[in-house]
Formats: sequence, C-alpha cells, structure tokens
Amino acid sequence: MKIIVCLKQVPDAKNVRLDPKTNTMSRDGVKSIMNPYDQHALEEGVRLAAEYGGRVTALSMGPPQAMEMLRDAIACGADEAVLISDRAFAGADTLATTYTLAQAVKTLGGADLIICGKQAIDGDTAQVGPGLAQRLDLAHASCIRKLKDFKDGTVSAQRMMDDGYDELAITLPALLTVVKEINEPRIPSLKGKMKAKKAEIKILSASDIGAAPEFLGLAGSPTKVDKVFAPAARGKQTMLEGTVAEQVNQLADKLEAIL
Repeated sequence: MKIIVCLKQVPDAKNVRLDPKTNTMSRDGVKSIMNPYDQHALEEGVRLAAEYGGRVTALSMGPPQAMEMLRDAIACGADEAVLISDRAFAGADTLATTYTLAQAVKTLGGADLIICGKQAIDGDTAQVGPGLAQRLDLAHASCIRKLKDFKDGTVSAQRMMDDGYDELAITLPALLTVVKEINEPRIPSLKGKMKAKKAEIKILSASDIGAAPEFLGLAGSPTKVDKVFAPAARGKQTMLEGTVAEQVNQLADKLEAIL
C-alpha cells in the first residue's frame, strides 16, 4: 500500500505575536514546528504501513527550511520525504495550495491512501484536505478518529461527530483527514534520527510538477488577506473569592443582575 502523508511547517502558536505597527504576524525568533494535527497523520500512516504493509512518503510544500521538519518525519518512521519548494508558491491560499499538492501527488504516481491533519494551527481553515481530494477526484472523509480493517480495497473508519461518531466503509484510493484522538505520536528513536540525518530529501520545483504559473502562489489565490489584528480587550475582569458554593452564588447574582 502506498501512503502519502501531507505535512505543513507552522510557527509555534505559543510564541506567535502580532506586530502592532504592521498588523502582521511577527515570526522573528518564533520556532517552526510540524503542524500538531499532521503529527497524528504521520503516526497513523506509519502505523498502517507497519500493520498492513506499505510505504510512507512525507510530502510538504514550503521553503527550504521545511526540510528539517521532513527529516523529523523520517525519524518518526516515514520511508521517504519530498519537499515542493519554489518562489512561485509564495502567498498561496488554500486553492493554490491544493493545486500545487495535487500536481505533486500526480508526479509521484498517486497513492492508495493520502492522510492529512484535520487543519493547520496557523490558518485553521480545514480546507486543504478536502480540496486536495476534490482536485484528485478521490473519496474523502474528515475528522477520522480510528482506522481499521484494510481489506478488499476498503477501509473501516470512525468519523468524529458532535454527538458521537459515524462508522464508515471507504473505498480506496481515498484521502482522509484525522483528529488528535486517533493516536499518540511516537518519539523518534536514535536509529530513526540516524536514518533521517543520512536521508536524501527529494525537492520538486514548479516545473518539476508541471504546474501552470497562473494557478500558483498569489496569482492563483482568489483569497486576499487585507489585515490581521488582535481583537481589543472587552469588559472588566472580576475575580470571585471564597468557597466553591460561595463563588457559585456570587456568579449567579451577577448573571441575574445582567439578565
């Protein structure tokens, strides 16, 4: 089974700040990490390959520094890693991103299963996984919390819902996005780190994947970000003191006064 796991390098959300003068995200001194949801996607891909047989390719679109993240992916069990990197990709929204990823997947010969994290913590759109499935004309399901029973070209899956979960039977090839409840990502072993250090990461440019310039980067992005800003603080903060029962009574009194 051929598995492709899509990964994104994102700024560590704990340290992200907004520049008050430019109203843009300040990345100075902010460490870049593998998107947390993608860590679970990678772990699931590695687990499935080990259980059912297969090969895992970690795929990312980003600048050259994303190679460090891809080495981490190899250290965690991916068999190989591919970076799609070109200045032409800069400024891509989710539409341009899915086009670029789809071209790369086609260049790699497709896959039986593509796994993505539910969403990225920097954009939070949750659009790339479904958009990529649409581009590749693949069966798709989001928010998967469990995968099992790969047989006869299908896989059984549990899709998380607000009030429980759905049981699905999905025909391969398919693209799935996963939630953090699906597994616990492993810590890379010393052997894995040594393998990652020696691994050769393949780099694909826009021309390598046969991408049309008008669909890339800013040119292929109908979504434009006008401004990013931190919302102004609203209201006053009140600290309740006393026992739990006393605090509950105080809160009830305040709510009653408002209503």
